[in-house]
Amino acid sequence: MASALKNLSDYNAENMPSAEGVTFGIIVSDYHNDITYALYEGCYETLIKHGAKAEDIHTAQVPGAYELPVGARMLAQAKNLDAYICLGCVIKGETTHNDYINAAVANALMNMGVASGKPVIFGLLTPNTHEQATDRAGGKHGNKGIEAAVTAIRMTDLKKGLGERKKSIGYGK
Repeated sequence: MASALKNLSDYNAENMPSAEGVTFGIIVSDYHNDITYALYEGCYETLIKHGAKAEDIHTAQVPGAYELPVGARMLAQAKNLDAYICLGCVIKGETTHNDYINAAVANALMNMGVASGKPVIFGLLTPNTHEQATDRAGGKHGNKGIEAAVTAIRMTDLKKGLGERKKSIGYGK
C-alpha cells in the first residue's frame, strides 16, 4: 500500500493556507466507528488548527460508506458550504463487496465535485484488514482524516486563488 511509504499526517503546516472564513461539511460513516471517529477527530482538529471556526464545520453521520455520497449531497442541499469531506472505512474481508462499494463511492464523490465545482474529498480507507485501518486512523501511518482536512483546505484556497489569478491576468473581464 502506498501509505506504507508515507505518514498520512505529514504535511508542511507552515505552508498551509488559512481555513478562516471557510465552511466545511464532514460526512462520517458510523460503520467501523472505532476507525471512522478517529478519522473524524483528526479531520476536525486539523480544520480548527488552521483557522476554521467550530460553527463553520457541519457534521453529518451516515450508516455506512456506501451512504457517504448521498449524505454529502443532502448536506450540500441543506447548507451551501465551501467543501465536503467524506470519511469512512471499508475493510476487504472475505468477499469482494469492498470493490463495489469503493468504486461506487469514489465515482459518486468525484461526480459530485465535478458537477458542483466544489471540493468533495475522498477520505475513505480501503484496507485489507482492521489492523491496516487502525494504522491509518491515528496509528503508525498517521491519520487519513488529517490528510483529508489538509486537502480540503488546500482545494478551497486553490478555488479562491484561481478567481484572483483570472482577474490579474486579464480573464473574467
